Amino acid sequence: MKNRIKKVVGGLALASVLLTSVMAGSASAAITNGSKFLGNIIAGSAPSNFTTYWNQVTPENGTKWGSIEGNRNQMNWGNADMIYNYAISKNIPFKFHTLVWGSQEPNWVAGLSAAEQKAEISSFIAQAGQRYSAKTAYVDVVNEPLHAKPSYRNAIGGDGSTGWDWVIWSFQQARAAFPNAKLHLNDYGIIGDPSAADKYVNIINILKSRGLIDGIGIQCHYFNMDNVSVSTMNTVLNKLAATGLPIYVSELDITGDDNTQLARYQTKFPVLWNHPSVKGITLWGYIQNQTWASGTHLVNSNGTERPALKWLKQYLGGSSALMETTGSQDLTDASVPQPDSVVQPELEAVPGE
Repeated sequence: MKNRIKKVVGGLALASVLLTSVMAGSASAAITNGSKFLGNIIAGSAPSNFTTYWNQVTPENGTKWGSIEGNRNQMNWGNADMIYNYAISKNIPFKFHTLVWGSQEPNWVAGLSAAEQKAEISSFIAQAGQRYSAKTAYVDVVNEPLHAKPSYRNAIGGDGSTGWDWVIWSFQQARAAFPNAKLHLNDYGIIGDPSAADKYVNIINILKSRGLIDGIGIQCHYFNMDNVSVSTMNTVLNKLAATGLPIYVSELDITGDDNTQLARYQTKFPVLWNHPSVKGITLWGYIQNQTWASGTHLVNSNGTERPALKWLKQYLGGSSALMETTGSQDLTDASVPQPDSVVQPELEAVPGE
């Protein structure tokens, strides 16, 4: 009986959303318009259907130091500018990703003296803040501290007395450069490993005691999400929530054939979305042949939606449930996203300004 009641209530709720949208005369953008955002990445150019689904944006490569300053003192802000301006034009939150990271750092920085390294990363953070702090909502200050420490970390404090002095220094610089943005720490391998979550919380609490961190980023890639149990997910989310800081799922993707991916989304997405401390979720790509891992896409190359995306729209109850498949839309994007968790010694060239 309870299931029948739930189905009836769910059907009425969906019908109400559809009727409201029809009466309004148009379907509004994005799958969800509530207090939590559901975002995605942009690589080389913005897909024409981006805001059909998503209402937050993170540059996939465009704001990484190695992308901007592949050659020393030759700054290329072109891709970062494009995505930042796109976010402003669509009135959706922009996240700068990332300031300090051991992967995709410029190749030339490792060979510098410590003083030069500190001067260079200080300059990059300051320039990024001058260019983007006005409209940046979030900043991934340090990416993957547990897995990919920067080559120059000893130049900016090293381990020090806390074990993470270089992270503290990075957040201090970010706070000065982006005074109005929410500062996040970001890493992978957390959602499926309570022991890793404990190590992560240690860094978070060091930053929190100094008033330097505003949110917790957790990458939730397929290599964790495909097989992690709901019980482990809840254990980890509760550990992170105990810090008192909001949680942001920064890089979500799930693989599988249509039925397998659908089942995984139905089982695990609600665990993330409904946790009271989770304030937003960003997916890591969605168009076939433009995601970094095979089988993670939600929109086929011909514009049709996979079952997991159709379910996601219905689950979130957004007005985009009215929208037709995007077969007639131009989904061309020559840039294929790269995973954060894979070292890329050579970066994709970024168009000049």
